[in-house]
Amino acid sequence: MVAFCLLSAAGVANPSNDALILNGPLTQGSLLRGQLPPGSKVFLNNQSLNVNPQGKFVFGFERDAGPNHQLHWILPDGTRQQRALELSQRQYDIQRIDGLQQNMVSPPEEVLTRIREDGIKVARARSGVSELDAVFTRFIWPADGPITGVYGSQRILNGEPRRPHFGVDVGSPTGTPVVAPATGVVTLADDLYFSGNTVVLDHGMGVFSTFLHLNEFSVKVGDRLEQGQQLGTIGATGRATGPHLDWRINLGTMRLDPALLLPPR
Repeated sequence: MVAFCLLSAAGVANPSNDALILNGPLTQGSLLRGQLPPGSKVFLNNQSLNVNPQGKFVFGFERDAGPNHQLHWILPDGTRQQRALELSQRQYDIQRIDGLQQNMVSPPEEVLTRIREDGIKVARARSGVSELDAVFTRFIWPADGPITGVYGSQRILNGEPRRPHFGVDVGSPTGTPVVAPATGVVTLADDLYFSGNTVVLDHGMGVFSTFLHLNEFSVKVGDRLEQGQQLGTIGATGRATGPHLDWRINLGTMRLDPALLLPPR
């Protein structure tokens, strides 16, 4: 099984005089991984991208990204090249979730300070661009079980419209192992109000996995996990109606679709 495909294989032209290699689908919510000769500079829509010493880089497109984008780069010899990127536009589901405790839908005043502090913790855990390069490897599913929630779906909680869902939910019994989908370093392991027991894993280049609603976690900040190594178990902590894993992928503050990194299941 292949976790990502060459854009040319997906029907996107790859000019013969084009030095660029890209992996990933051209669609909303996608993380794309690229490579150019070391020393190249890369720009997406005129914004500079981080490029590692091997010439590798990543970029992504959020849930509601428009269809037309421009990637251009400067090779070490000064040659300038560019490619127009056209994104397919997705249709998102509406997901209704009932039976939540009301304090998890409309939190009382006394917990708002905690919620704000939780947000700061998560933002810090997902900040920075490390030298890890696991983001360029093939990802695996972090847990076994059926998909019970998808990225981008509009959520209606106890009848009240809320923000879209930015993860993939895997439904399995409490205690089901959760493993690292790729090598990474733990930047957060804590109990948060909405997401319950939560772990954040840095895969490098500003790409992070977050694992929500864990029954328990068995790691601490600073631990390095190899792909497939257990980090915790599925649970129903925080705002959850039953045991499941909510797995999320971030490129900095950009929220992307984890399922696009993986083979279908």
